[in-house]
Amino acid sequence: MARITSSRLFWPVAMLVALAIIDVIVFPGFFTIQVREGALYGSVIDILRNGAPTLMIAIGMTLVIATKGIDLSVGSVCAIAGAVAAAIILGSPNPDSVATTVIAIATAVAVSLVLGVWNGVLIAVLGIQPIVATLILMTAGRGIAMLITKGQIITVSSDSFRYLGSGVIFGVPFAVVAAIITVAIAGALTRRTALGLFIESTGINPRASRMAGIRARGLLILVYVFCALCSAVAGLILTSSQTAADANNTGLFIELDAILAVVIGGTSLMGGRYSLWGTVVGALVIQTLVTTVYTVGIPPIVTMVFKAAVVTAVCLLQSPKTAEYMSAWRRRRALSAEVASS
Repeated sequence: MARITSSRLFWPVAMLVALAIIDVIVFPGFFTIQVREGALYGSVIDILRNGAPTLMIAIGMTLVIATKGIDLSVGSVCAIAGAVAAAIILGSPNPDSVATTVIAIATAVAVSLVLGVWNGVLIAVLGIQPIVATLILMTAGRGIAMLITKGQIITVSSDSFRYLGSGVIFGVPFAVVAAIITVAIAGALTRRTALGLFIESTGINPRASRMAGIRARGLLILVYVFCALCSAVAGLILTSSQTAADANNTGLFIELDAILAVVIGGTSLMGGRYSLWGTVVGALVIQTLVTTVYTVGIPPIVTMVFKAAVVTAVCLLQSPKTAEYMSAWRRRRALSAEVASS
């Protein structure tokens, strides 16, 4: 039992279970999943589909934070990727064709990768603090997206592009499949190769990592490029779901949700060790919390208050003081049992 409660995943999973119990009490059919026209429907599917963009960005953010960095520009990258794709589709004579959608997606991803390189170079080469470097793109990114859309909300009426937001693969929403693939790729690259150790080493002590032969600069650029790639895919899915590119609102505040998911998952903002599974649980906690707020009937405008309460509770439960108190309590309990048996 002590080993279970000491795990970093224990309290986030416990919070997720508690939210699910509340949803079941308020809405008895919460876990009911139906098949309609070959697609899965239900509250659980809604949580997975709506939480997929946040999860993808949170995975990229986890690797960035593991290097003792942070990326505040992910929301702006989402808006730029959606704006680029929508502008290309709108300007095409055949917006419904698959070729047009592929070109739009490829161009949006390429632009986002350039933005990731921009962040990485500012931080790794020029030595600018991550929060300042990414704040520049966070501020300018919305303006760039506005320039691309010419200040208008571009409506996307492309059947092939709409598949990103509403398509299904064997009944599972495409967004969920994309999130699973993102987690699998990040896990394979960082847990099946030495890349994960290099990231942790760079986050703990960049200078010692360089002396040990790790190319910290290239590694930092790589994680920011990967984070931008995750943001681009999330932005394309959000734009497809909304069937419109909104430079002001696409991906708005999603950087905060991504950071909250990483923190709930137990990854330290001080860099070093990280947990991809913890981030997955953290993203599910956030989206389940939002669904619970809607289910209970609480006005959506106070959702941020509940997010703050959940994050505060999980952080307090995961704090070293709480762990120390729990350890002392278990020692006293074991000592009392030993005295009683003697």
